[in-house]
Amino acid sequence: MAALKAVTKCMERIAPLRLAEKWDNVGILLESPVQRPNANRVLLTIDLTTAVQKEALSTSTSVIIAYHPAIFKPLSSVTLSNPLQASLLQCAANGISVYSPHTSCDAVLGGVNDWLAEGVTAGSGPSVVEILGEKKLDPTGKLEGGEGRVVKLEKPIPMRELEARIKQHLGLSQIQVGYPMTSASEMEVQTVAICAGSGGSMLLGHDADVYFTGEMAHHEILAAVAAGKVVVLCGHTNTERGYLPVLASQLREELRRLQGTDAFAAFADADKQTVAALEVHVSSADHHPLRFV
Repeated sequence: MAALKAVTKCMERIAPLRLAEKWDNVGILLESPVQRPNANRVLLTIDLTTAVQKEALSTSTSVIIAYHPAIFKPLSSVTLSNPLQASLLQCAANGISVYSPHTSCDAVLGGVNDWLAEGVTAGSGPSVVEILGEKKLDPTGKLEGGEGRVVKLEKPIPMRELEARIKQHLGLSQIQVGYPMTSASEMEVQTVAICAGSGGSMLLGHDADVYFTGEMAHHEILAAVAAGKVVVLCGHTNTERGYLPVLASQLREELRRLQGTDAFAAFADADKQTVAALEVHVSSADHHPLRFV
């Protein structure tokens, strides 16, 4: 299918799959055998939920880019009795394919973790952003990214200021913060270790004032606070969803760029029309599964 082929080429330029963690399941996860008539939409979401699947079916969607893999562990069966599997079956039957970039988007320079770092550095003077964890290089030896990020601000700032920056950047009214002592909310901080999603295993033990991630296990939080670290938790997908508009902009630009390449020239005329007509949208049905009540 021309749309899926074009999207795959563009996503490989944005977030090469070689950057994904070995445990991850990325790339084309569902390739529909059906050609959907007049389908010209690429839909970006964090999760392929039932609501997102219905949104895709109600619009002219041909490709869903689901940040989290809709298929992660091996499946012994795929049935309609499982709601998430039913969404995949409905997509396949209706000409909608599914692609997941996941940790390749986290790792790549300019990806999710760098987007989170922008929220930390907002309003500060020159700051240093370094790779946390293994550095990943392209085939020429050039740095392409890494698992997490560490931000060193030019000058220390009050913890309250950092909390306000994070809430504003993520569009949240509430976050969870673990302080190492009762008065720690008044402390000043300068270094922030960052990992989108669930970052406990990566962040623990790192020499930073603050651990900023989506979620951590209870005992990971206790260990971090006991070590004198401030823990900032924002909800797993809340550390990822705000990046989707950035990814949408990148994908639109890559689709425009593709039309001037030899790869595009090799498409059949009808496929060229399909690719040229593609529109990129961020899902309106995708949201964090939990609410404060």
